[in-house]
Amino acid sequence: MRADEIGAAAAVGAALPIELRGISKSFAGITVVNSVSFDMRPGEVHALMGENGAGKSTLIKIMAGLYQPDAGEILVNGNAVRFASPKEAHAAGIATVHQELLLFPELTVAENIFLGQTPKTALGTIDWTAMRRRARQLLEELDSGDLDIDQKVVHLSVGNRQRIEIARALAQDARVLIMDEPTAALAEQDVQRLMSIVRRLRKRGVAIVYVSHRMPEIFALADRVTVLRDGNLAGAKPVPEVDEPTLVSMMVGRSIDRLYPAKQGKDGDTILELAGVAHRSVVQDISFKLHRGEILGLAGLVGSGRTETALTIFGVTPATAGQILIDGKPAIIASPGQARDLGIAYVPEDRAHQGLIRPQTIEDNIALANLRRLTRGLFVDAAKVAAEARGAIARFGIRARGPEQPVRQLSGGNQQKVVLAKWLATNPRILIMDEPTRGIDVGAKAEIHQLMRKLAGEGMAILMISSELPEVLGMSDRVLVMNGGRIVGQFDKEHATAEAVGTVMTRSYTREQAA
Repeated sequence: MRADEIGAAAAVGAALPIELRGISKSFAGITVVNSVSFDMRPGEVHALMGENGAGKSTLIKIMAGLYQPDAGEILVNGNAVRFASPKEAHAAGIATVHQELLLFPELTVAENIFLGQTPKTALGTIDWTAMRRRARQLLEELDSGDLDIDQKVVHLSVGNRQRIEIARALAQDARVLIMDEPTAALAEQDVQRLMSIVRRLRKRGVAIVYVSHRMPEIFALADRVTVLRDGNLAGAKPVPEVDEPTLVSMMVGRSIDRLYPAKQGKDGDTILELAGVAHRSVVQDISFKLHRGEILGLAGLVGSGRTETALTIFGVTPATAGQILIDGKPAIIASPGQARDLGIAYVPEDRAHQGLIRPQTIEDNIALANLRRLTRGLFVDAAKVAAEARGAIARFGIRARGPEQPVRQLSGGNQQKVVLAKWLATNPRILIMDEPTRGIDVGAKAEIHQLMRKLAGEGMAILMISSELPEVLGMSDRVLVMNGGRIVGQFDKEHATAEAVGTVMTRSYTREQAA
């Protein structure tokens, strides 16, 4: 049901699966959602957008029964309700596919689908035959019949686990499905499959709340879009009536002229060179040069060896063959500490688990890579640590109450800035950035891109790994393409088109061709 059909259904007074009227919510006296109204129609994909911290997560948690609103009302099928728990929301036909999938890894696919709602025999025991039969039916309805219902979830990919979450929602007879950043951790082939599943669900009449930062998905899937900004409703429009600049302006309250800023200055001398570098069988015969002032993009599908190459340069998985040269001189990098001392910094792909200690404060995290400089004798100089954090907050525009705020309370974009601040405090000359803008909103993304260009303009050499092809093409001065642990293509800025780079990324290679 497309936007015009949905509008017609609403016009004749069809009951809405869920409607929020004037919802407000505060925490510790701070208003995070302020008088927001939002509704869903049967068979609609309704995108919910906004910067990190705009109130999206709080709003969907209110719909899912995790939070109760301070003001306003929730209506389900025209009837006022108040959910005291997620269980009550489930009973009302509302299910959520969370960004962090909530499955039990040691249970099978079928057991996870029917967890808490297993079919019973006349004797009250679990009807295993019925459960397995129904699990197969649900997966086939989602074009996911290839999944083995008896396999343990621990052995499945993120994309397959997500399909199990969606099947579980169907098993609950969900009429409203909330999808929170559903493609954030998916490979491209899984993204396309998920989009196909969303379209199938729409045809079944399921109302889908689709939370995402990814513009192409919004325009490909959504019928309507609602935008939040600073906890307030910035606007709601049918998707055919908006374009990307309009959505960006609604989200950030200003226009962003350049998501990918232009290069400043020229490349300098070679600072980093890899010559035939390998790490066992996952990184093979990698050779390239990185220059001062250059942003070198490393493209490839998930599993192509991009991150593994970065980890080898940074000493996490030291090279087993070949040479790494810094300023033309061979360097031994057997640990991250040695890499840091050589002027290399690494912003990892998974900031939550590899880049930060989230329960600790901003100042504690920023100090982690610089303890030698911030200690006096045997003790950490607390005044220096606090001053360093205050300087980083000001320099990088980190939105926080102060240096003592726990990192877990920050938005994704601000957490990424803390990781950057931590490593830039080591005064590196070479910066490796693995998925620098994953999971952050368009405003924060533009700020990170501006910062990268500024650093490169000051002479820093940046190696950027990204799964977003527009980011690779927009930010890179040169692009290297990896496949099967090897570099299989190289493009200068002029010739790095989406078609050319994408073709090389997805091509199958024999060992001889790659060499």
